[in-house]
Amino acid sequence: MLRGLLVLAPALVAGISFASTRYSFAEDIKLPATLTFTAYDTGTAGFNIAVGVGKMMKDKYGTDVRVLPAGNDVARLAPLRAKRAVSAAMGSGTYFAQEGVFEFGSKEWGPQPLQTLLSTVDCNCASLAVAADTGVKELKDLKGKRVGFVVGSPALNQNSLAVLAFAGLTLKDVKAVEFASYGAMWKGLINNDVDAAFGTTITGPAKEAETSPRGLIWPPLPAKDKEGWARMQKVGSFFFPQLATCGAGISPEKPIELGNYPYPIFVAYASQPADQVYAITKAMIVNYDAYKDSAPGAGGLAANRQTKNWVVPVHPGAVKALKEAGQWSDAQEAHNNQLIKRQEVLAAAWADYGKSNPPSDDKAFLDGWTKARAAALAKAGMPNGFEE
Repeated sequence: MLRGLLVLAPALVAGISFASTRYSFAEDIKLPATLTFTAYDTGTAGFNIAVGVGKMMKDKYGTDVRVLPAGNDVARLAPLRAKRAVSAAMGSGTYFAQEGVFEFGSKEWGPQPLQTLLSTVDCNCASLAVAADTGVKELKDLKGKRVGFVVGSPALNQNSLAVLAFAGLTLKDVKAVEFASYGAMWKGLINNDVDAAFGTTITGPAKEAETSPRGLIWPPLPAKDKEGWARMQKVGSFFFPQLATCGAGISPEKPIELGNYPYPIFVAYASQPADQVYAITKAMIVNYDAYKDSAPGAGGLAANRQTKNWVVPVHPGAVKALKEAGQWSDAQEAHNNQLIKRQEVLAAAWADYGKSNPPSDDKAFLDGWTKARAAALAKAGMPNGFEE
C-alpha cells in the first residue's frame, strides 16, 4: 500500500515524544524515530504527497513515517485529537473543523484549534468531475443528475455544493447519493452508481475514472463569469479561480478553467509543541528537492509558494521555519494573530455553550450552537463566515 516507504512504523498508541530523537548534522533538525500522518484514502493526492514527504524523512533522518488512510475529515482528525498522529493532510475541512460547523458542530467535536504547517497549490485544481457518458458539458447540465456526497466529510460535501452554486444549482436540483468514503464515492462513479464526484484533478481515482469505460470530464468554471463565481464563493469562500494544467484529461496543452484552494494542508493542533512542528516543517522546507517530484502536486509545498493570509492560522513552530526561509512578513504576523484570536473566541463560545445546559437532541444541539457561535463572533466583531 505504501510502496514509496521503505519502512513503516507500528501503530502509535500514544502521542509522539521527542524523548527519542536523532540529529541531522547537516541541518541540525531533530525528528523522532517514528511519525504518523493521516490523509485521505490510498491513492489520493493527499495520501501520495504524504508518502513522498515520509520517504524523504526516512532517507534523510531515518524517521519511519506511517500514513493512515481515512475516508473523511472526522476520521482524519480523530487520530490527531487522540495524539496517535502528529499531522493530517487536510483540505477545506480544516476550516470547517476550526469553525465548529457541520459535523464538527456535534457534541463530540466543536471548534478545533487546528494550525497549518505547509500547504500546496500547484498545477492542479479541485472541482466536480463528471462521467463523460452522461453527456454533461457545463455545470448547469448536472440538473437532475446523481452527485456523490461522503458521510462525515463536510469539506467534500460543501465543496460540491459550492461548485453546483456556480451554475445556480442547489442540493434540491440534483440526486444526492451518499457514500461511506471518498474512495467509495469515486468507485461509485466508475461503477455507474453516481454521475459526478468532487476531487482534485490529480487524485488517483480521477485517473482511474478517466481510463474507465465511462470516461471523465471537468465542466469549466470560467473566471470571467463573475456572477457564477460570486455564487460559488458565497458557499465556499476559500475557493479562487485557477487554470488547471495537470490532472486527469488535463495538460498544459489542454488546460481547463476551474477553481482551487490549498490541498493538501498539513495541519497540527495548536497544543502540539512548537519545536516538534518546527522540526517537521523545517525538514520539509530544506529537503524540498528530495520530494517535490514524488507525487503530483508535491511541488506546491515550496516555502515560497505558500498561500498567504488564508482562513486558518499557521502554527508558531511553522512560522519560525518560514521566517528562517525568508517567507514571512509583519502583515502575515498580524493576520495570523487575528486568526489565533478567532480560535480563542470560538473555544470560549463552545465552553460557554456547554455550560448552558444545551439540548440533548443532536439537531437541537447543533441549532443552538450555531446561534451561540454567531452571537460570539458578532460580539467580537468577527465575520460569521456561514451566513445563510
